[in-house]
Amino acid sequence: MPTLSDVAKKANVSKMTVSRVINHPEKVTDELKELVFKAMKELNYKPNVAAKALANNRTQVIKFFILEEIDTTEPYYMNLLMGISKELDKHQYSLQLVTENSFDVGQSDGYIITGMRDDDYEWIDGLEKPFVLFGENRYGYDFVDTNNANGTKLSTQHAIDNQFDQIVFIGMDVKEPFEYSREAGYINTMQKYQRVPEIYRFKNRSRYSYQFIVNEFHQFKKKTAFVCSSDRLAIGIQRGILEMEGQIPEEFGVIGFDGVFLDQIAYPRLTTVKQHVIEMGAACAKMLLNKIKQQGAPQGNQLFEPELIIRSSTVRKENSKK
Repeated sequence: MPTLSDVAKKANVSKMTVSRVINHPEKVTDELKELVFKAMKELNYKPNVAAKALANNRTQVIKFFILEEIDTTEPYYMNLLMGISKELDKHQYSLQLVTENSFDVGQSDGYIITGMRDDDYEWIDGLEKPFVLFGENRYGYDFVDTNNANGTKLSTQHAIDNQFDQIVFIGMDVKEPFEYSREAGYINTMQKYQRVPEIYRFKNRSRYSYQFIVNEFHQFKKKTAFVCSSDRLAIGIQRGILEMEGQIPEEFGVIGFDGVFLDQIAYPRLTTVKQHVIEMGAACAKMLLNKIKQQGAPQGNQLFEPELIIRSSTVRKENSKK
């Protein structure tokens, strides 16, 4: 089996440098890391993670808690998991996905938590190990999230720029900070142009927004745009409009929020506010690992700017962005 000395010789660096790259990569230049990682790969050298964990009094395991029903958010969490796990792999950490039936199984060095609701924070407040939340919160906990307000500001502005006369917000029926922020982005942009906000809220399932359109189609005039709080809700709106023989985008516009797979299978192709979920997952991992190294020191929050992807649900196909 290749040894640390073999890697050092192959990379033409000292054993101490190899050790530092493995155990403290943040203290080594990118150039050195590239040399050492290349040598490790060529030699098929695997660091002794168990020995490293024992020496540092750590488990080299991070737990990822999802505190909501995954079936309403897939495939969103698959992208988040990918971002988290790829970043943890760089630091020889393993990721354990936790369901409500395995909260107390095994040890770990810290937690990444998402899907929080108000009644979860008492439990979260009692956690003794470092943790980072994925999602806004009003309790001052460290978090990573999209700039939700800016996302709906982008989508509402797009609807205004495309001269839709009526702009309706279709939100999620949850009393959570991310949803308040998305509604605020819509409301503030509407008020900027002296327009009256119009808001409807549903569970985050397409069948509810679909049925709403079918039942209430008569109240929406042509040149109405629906700014939605999720791609799932937007797909229901689209289905309802087409069911009632409405034309998209000539008569009605639809804009989603998420940009993770569902927007690409919608018909017509869905204009959406894209969240950079993989990058946010990596940021959660980085923030938590820094917090662990700093013995639980607060890390603050990190907001990622979303991107408006324009497709044929708001503009004619020849003018849309693929």
